[in-house]
Amino acid sequence: MASKEFIEAVEKIKQASKELNRNFKQTIDVVINLKDIDLSVPKNRVEEDIHLPSGRGKKAKIALFASGELAMKSKDVVDLLITPEEIEDFASDKKRFKKIADEYDFFLAEAPLMPTIGKSLGTVLGPRGKMPRPVPPNVDITGMVNNLRDTVRLRSKSNPTFHTIAGTEDMSSEDIAANLEAIVKRLEGVLERGRMNIDSIYIKTTMGPAERIM
Repeated sequence: MASKEFIEAVEKIKQASKELNRNFKQTIDVVINLKDIDLSVPKNRVEEDIHLPSGRGKKAKIALFASGELAMKSKDVVDLLITPEEIEDFASDKKRFKKIADEYDFFLAEAPLMPTIGKSLGTVLGPRGKMPRPVPPNVDITGMVNNLRDTVRLRSKSNPTFHTIAGTEDMSSEDIAANLEAIVKRLEGVLERGRMNIDSIYIKTTMGPAERIM
């Protein structure tokens, strides 16, 4: 059962969103501010993938680098299939690939292709925290993809202020609050001093005002 405080905060921002009368489905954004932690030291940075118990509201988009049997078996499972030939095309047109890197949430890759991807497209994917997860050539990736569909990434880099999403405004307040609790719990678990390293956490709809939850 999600905490009453989180549920009430979600209700408040959803009501504010209704009053603004936006004509599109807004995400519930989570803004996190850290304190008393040196993020110039790589081991102190936050980089976590969190499976949301209530889902994202809008499924994550998944791209796969693959050839042969894996490509054939997976083309209807992922949102975008990138063949080895296309890797070279994208390497010579980084501007076009940057749009793809921004559009897709997670990347998977047939393990033997990882060195080529790192050399050709690592400068685009690396800074975005989207280097592919390697998968064996003959594996069924359906389960992995389905899990990633409801996963969000929590990534601070060297900035003490960063964000992720906890769902969409059409989800129930209880479900969004449950997602928030999963995010906060994971964050507290990876920070050196847990909650003591969290300065504040706010939630807001895409276009709405923010509400502090911590």
